[in-house]
Amino acid sequence: MKNKTLKYYGAALLAMFFWSFSFVWFKVAYQAYDPMTVVLIRLSLSAVIMFVVARLLGKLQTLRKGDLSWLILLSFFEPFLYFMGESFGLKYVSPTVAAVIVATVPLFTPFAAWYFFKEKLNTANLTGLVISFAGVSLVVFDRSSGLMASPLGVGLEFIAVLSTIGYAVVLKRMVAHYNGYTIISYQNLIGAFMFLPFWGVFEAEGALATPFSLTAFTAIVKLVIFASILGFIFFTYSIRHIGINKSNMFINLIPVFVAFFSFFMLGDEINGQKILGITIVISGLFLAQFKRRKRSNETYSTLQKRRA
Repeated sequence: MKNKTLKYYGAALLAMFFWSFSFVWFKVAYQAYDPMTVVLIRLSLSAVIMFVVARLLGKLQTLRKGDLSWLILLSFFEPFLYFMGESFGLKYVSPTVAAVIVATVPLFTPFAAWYFFKEKLNTANLTGLVISFAGVSLVVFDRSSGLMASPLGVGLEFIAVLSTIGYAVVLKRMVAHYNGYTIISYQNLIGAFMFLPFWGVFEAEGALATPFSLTAFTAIVKLVIFASILGFIFFTYSIRHIGINKSNMFINLIPVFVAFFSFFMLGDEINGQKILGITIVISGLFLAQFKRRKRSNETYSTLQKRRA
């Protein structure tokens, strides 16, 4: 039993590790291509690969009647809305700032449960929220020059945060009936179709006139393999076995990974203020998790029954 538990937590950790790289690879891809072009290529390639792999392994399940609408909602939250927020946000803020904002996801999960399902909030939730936002402020503000990160970029990244919560709640319902291969195959395919009209209106002309960049395209392929496929497979597996709260708790580690990768791969500056801010954010997040971890399985079991 202990080995299985370690495997479930290890899957969540690997998902966050792969997703941390995505913040850096997006920046590399943007050197040649615009955000929606990057996302459309990423989703199209990952959908094709996943459907082929799922078919070959016999893992592609037939959708039950009525579940297509849930898959559309799932795809709207992620990849569509999440990538709209994250991808455009990374045009205006550094990967480290974006990762710190995205790491506040575990704080908002119990607030969503309170709003939609009347679950109670506790003091740890509220205290952790205040502490973590203080840490975010240290990362995005500078005492001498004011805001170090674009307000537009920060706002877009918070859209990604909210969409992640919506995605996790819907995903919890879907994993009761479908494996990760089926869910990821359809969510990427539907997501690609959601992006297609926006790409056609805003970026198609420029994308078709852009010369091919091997460096940028290689970054997109890495996004496909590690972030869109392996990351989601591991995350889906983790949510199936240990639930939303415990899986999302590992998002706390993303700023640490991203700060490390950005420093060595992109040359981003990591000063004492940012390190202090990241530390405070993570401390607040773990504080918010501490008192409610014992009830996480019961809470989300109740939520699932109420949604059924």
